[in-house]
Amino acid sequence: MSGSVYDKSALRNYYPMPNQIFSLGLKPGELAVYSYLMFCENRRTFQCYPSYETIGKWTGMTKNTVAKYVRSLEDKRLIATRPTTVPDADGIPRNGTLCYTILPVSGAVKLFYARQMENARAETAKQSTVKRLEAFARCSEQGRTVTAPTTTAESQHPREAQTA
Repeated sequence: MSGSVYDKSALRNYYPMPNQIFSLGLKPGELAVYSYLMFCENRRTFQCYPSYETIGKWTGMTKNTVAKYVRSLEDKRLIATRPTTVPDADGIPRNGTLCYTILPVSGAVKLFYARQMENARAETAKQSTVKRLEAFARCSEQGRTVTAPTTTAESQHPREAQTA
């Protein structure tokens, strides 16, 4: 059964893409760069060495745009990069391309959800502050003297509150 899903040789024409990658809210450019790196990676070492120019050629992006998305993928902990050196004709080491290591997507998922939780906490704190300020403004408009309620933790410096 040549070409069927049971033909092992046909699998060499495909590369794996983790399903979880689609739950991370990646921009199309990030997904294109990540996909190309997955295409290039050595399945044993999880590394590859394409240049920004090569990635750009295959994804339809400029080198600067590729660099921006590489930094973003690093920040999201989907890849790690390290510089390489290549000896020139005289044996002098010169800058080579980056070595890209594809990291386990589970770490990126954990980071994504941790950042989502932090954003939710910050938004909740912001909404709470807005409500308190609105209540304070209403009381002030009615001519009542109001002091903002404070807790012990709020009345201390943040570092002092942590040690208390």
